[in-house]
Amino acid sequence: MHAVFDGHNDVLLRLWRREKAGGDVVAEFMEGTQQGHIDLPRARAGGLVGGLCAIYVPSGDLALKRPDAAGHYVTPLAAPLEREPSLDTALEMAAIALRLERAGGWRLCRSGDDIHEALGEEKFAAVLHMEGCEAIGPDLAALEVFYAAGLRSLGPVWSRNNIFGHGTPFAFPMSPDTGPGLTQAGRELVKACNRLGILIDLSHITERGFWDIAELSDQPLVASHSNPHALVPVARNLTDRQLDAIRERNGLVGLNFAVTMLRADGRENAGTPLSDLVRHIDYLVDKVGIDGVALGSDFDGALIPREIGSAAGLQNLVMALQDAGYGGAELAKLCRENWLRVLRSAWHEG
Repeated sequence: MHAVFDGHNDVLLRLWRREKAGGDVVAEFMEGTQQGHIDLPRARAGGLVGGLCAIYVPSGDLALKRPDAAGHYVTPLAAPLEREPSLDTALEMAAIALRLERAGGWRLCRSGDDIHEALGEEKFAAVLHMEGCEAIGPDLAALEVFYAAGLRSLGPVWSRNNIFGHGTPFAFPMSPDTGPGLTQAGRELVKACNRLGILIDLSHITERGFWDIAELSDQPLVASHSNPHALVPVARNLTDRQLDAIRERNGLVGLNFAVTMLRADGRENAGTPLSDLVRHIDYLVDKVGIDGVALGSDFDGALIPREIGSAAGLQNLVMALQDAGYGGAELAKLCRENWLRVLRSAWHEG
């Protein structure tokens, strides 16, 4: 079994929703549940040893627009969120993460050494990520507090606009060049992340925002859960020019398991075969190199292929990659080592 460190999941969102409904989320995570994609038993069954766990403030009941006869759709951007309720939600999710650590469900990792030690102790190595920074004000004071709580990665925007920048809509087919990039507040956020050592995630931001960050940031360019636009032209996927820049900056792309970002027809269909994921990995390896490709499942945040199903099915993808000709050293890079490399680099650990 190949151990997998995954670049993006929404397990904290799922647990937060369960807690609002009265669930004992610590017990559910540690003992197992039929809900969603990730809990401790299923992680162990599938070799999922850790990952970036998102604090994400949801946008109500936003749903993809139904495709027309040609399979095309454009979902308008979600409305901007207010700061104070967003901060409340983000703190509640961070509190769940801290309670899980105290209960022994996982270890919150703030450094590469923390991840190494967690894996050695067979603890789930969780890294706090923030997907969309609506909880942070322009003075960035909340950023300092979240950093102290363990935040080590963030995406300035989700698929909505905020004070830091502009997001891409869920649309097919569409270019990622859908609007402006960073605001002045967004530029200050990037500078603060460079100073503190917080990974900046390029998934969800417009193409102009991508280039703004590339100009300002001293980090490897990382898109935690995005796929190649040349294969599936959804607005969320990356152009070849963006992939070239990621390679030039020793960055990384994490393969998103969302079927709408994998299928040539862009449709929501859990019957999407593993060969589609392998096709995207092959393309990314060709464009970015074997050292710049990893996994960014979007577990608990998207419809994923039935052949994976949950964290317990991760080895089905590993076996498909092995059958496609990837050897042991290459699989180790794709499954975990590339993520550990870029995290250490972004965190000023060499």
